[in-house]
Amino acid sequence: MKIKGQTDEFIELTELDTSSCSVFNQPEPSSLTILWFETSDNNFIIDGKAYSFTKNQIVFFTEFHKVKVLKKGSSKFLRFNRPFFCIIDHDVEVSCRGILFFGASQLPIITIPKEEIEHFQILWKMFTIEMQSKDNLQIGMLQMMLKRYLILCTRLYKEQNQFSKKKKENDIIRDFNFLVEQHFNTKHTVAEYADLLFKSPKTISNIFSKIGTKTPLTYIQDRKMLEAKRLLFYTDIQIQEVAFKIGYDDVQSFSRFFKNQEGISPSKYREKSLMG
Repeated sequence: MKIKGQTDEFIELTELDTSSCSVFNQPEPSSLTILWFETSDNNFIIDGKAYSFTKNQIVFFTEFHKVKVLKKGSSKFLRFNRPFFCIIDHDVEVSCRGILFFGASQLPIITIPKEEIEHFQILWKMFTIEMQSKDNLQIGMLQMMLKRYLILCTRLYKEQNQFSKKKKENDIIRDFNFLVEQHFNTKHTVAEYADLLFKSPKTISNIFSKIGTKTPLTYIQDRKMLEAKRLLFYTDIQIQEVAFKIGYDDVQSFSRFFKNQEGISPSKYREKSLMG
């Protein structure tokens, strides 16, 4: 079911069965998607990488993710666009920018714990009831429920990915991720992003080291690689143009970077992609 407002805002709520895959081939401009798996054994190719999802995992997509379904059970699909609810404008309320969406290169995935499943199920039921309302309060009610859904997911993501419990450090990580999403093709060093955040590169690196995952430079490089792979995998533009789009002036520098990260040259990667 899809609800549209008077200024092109929309929210879409659907329960997908094993055969419902066409929705992934119809991206909506400026939209965000939340997919909650109700069964195990779900196999997807996302941005050229294989993923396997199990029951009660939730994954988050932007309009820019390239999604191909290999095998899928039943799932709950929610999609909304920026005019309906802008996560950037409402970041103070939901704090999911740079975590669930626009978080550099990693695909955000959470697993609903057993003790939280009923909470999510009740909220989904309230969603479906409100989708059938026909009064002038419907959009506002749906926005409130979406906000709650995003807050629940953000909390779980932070818990399951060892985010800092200190709000200031947490906000710096989120802001760094979001800035990388905006500037990865023009800014390639930690120092450049540290300047945007009015912090020293050492401060940024120390904060990332506390969560014990990737370094800030790795986030930058991974986002550049993600874009390069998307362009090589899903388009037929020349490798020189791919290099230019992610900020390299010459093919040789781009090829060295790509091979150091992936282990093969851009041309070999494209060749492998074409061979499936």
